[in-house]
Amino acid sequence: MHILIYSYNYYPEPIGIAPLMTELAEGLVERGHEVRVITGMPNYPEREIYEGYKNKWYVTEKKNGVTIQRCFLRIKSKPNLLDRLLLELSFVVSSLPQALNGWRPDVILLTVPPLFVTLPACFLGWLYNCPVVLNVQDILPEAAERIGLIKNKFMIRVLSALEKFAYKNAHTISVIAEGFVDNLTKKGVSANKIACIYNWVDINFIRPLPKENKFRRTHNLENKFVVLYSGNIALTQGLETAIAAAAKLRQVKDIVFVIAGETKALEELRKCCYKYGADNVLLLPLQQRSELPRMLAAADVGLILQKRNVVCFNMPSKIPLLLASGRPIIASVPKLGTAASSIKKSGGGIVVAPESPNALAHAVMDLYKNPAKAALLGAKGRKFAVDKYSFDSAIAQYEALFSDAVASKADELEVLPLTTTDI
Repeated sequence: MHILIYSYNYYPEPIGIAPLMTELAEGLVERGHEVRVITGMPNYPEREIYEGYKNKWYVTEKKNGVTIQRCFLRIKSKPNLLDRLLLELSFVVSSLPQALNGWRPDVILLTVPPLFVTLPACFLGWLYNCPVVLNVQDILPEAAERIGLIKNKFMIRVLSALEKFAYKNAHTISVIAEGFVDNLTKKGVSANKIACIYNWVDINFIRPLPKENKFRRTHNLENKFVVLYSGNIALTQGLETAIAAAAKLRQVKDIVFVIAGETKALEELRKCCYKYGADNVLLLPLQQRSELPRMLAAADVGLILQKRNVVCFNMPSKIPLLLASGRPIIASVPKLGTAASSIKKSGGGIVVAPESPNALAHAVMDLYKNPAKAALLGAKGRKFAVDKYSFDSAIAQYEALFSDAVASKADELEVLPLTTTDI
């Protein structure tokens, strides 16, 4: 198949959807498919265009058999609502010429958010008469409204209309958690149109490794009980909860909270540490992807944090990573949410009330005092990751999904209405 992937984020961006789409694209090439990726200039998570890509309209690259066609983005480091809108619109406008500059696809995979990209993707699906598979990573505009990212009622209505447009015009919709299926069916989307394919993890890359390693030595963490949060620092998380919990445990000198995230966000967290007197929190910039296995292995506990209003529209991509590392998870998340459901199902962690420093601190102490319990949770999580989150399983499901969509579209084209010349 000729597969066109429309993804705002891609390599070399280190976290979020970018590594997943990179692995998917390269995996499909290894299986004999032709793959083009339409993406923006790399900028995540610092929201600043990387060196080598600045002040350019278009860049076309080839990496591991994948043709990467990059487009201009209007981006601000501290965006307001208008800036975010102009960012998405700049990608809509600049991406279409790149998408048209290449072979005709048999199928288009579109990742959302952002929602506005559904417009050029659906246009291309109509132009090339090929199916569009919508890959829903977060459910908008619900997420943006709940967490207070978007308060403008007109913009919420616009995004709601775009959401309906995307679901209606997509041939197939892939979601990453069962809770997303429930959300979409309640909005009138046919269950027959939806496929649930979990986000994956490379279980050979992320695996249980010795705890006392180079990462611990580099950051003076030898013989410490390390509670780790690594990844995007966004409004859906609530990192203040972790810092407040750390402050409650600062009398236990062995316990250290480590937070690795984007540099600009760390500045705000540093102020938060001063506010709570949390001198047992180590703030680090995001690590190179090659260091990720050792960093995860250096942890005694991995943290997942969400605010209480994040229920069924967000599934942290770091859950499979933490499970695969063989380390137990403490999840400060809504108990009825998709994250809580996934962690409970895995058996690899503990779920506590969100935005509750007391509950989080109590859970950390529980695992600190019970290393056997922590080891058992880690082992269960690793087994679940191997069984459910393997890349081989996910790519096989995507390949089958694309094949079915292409075949279904071909069948639709063969069913033509009779005309008077046919009688």
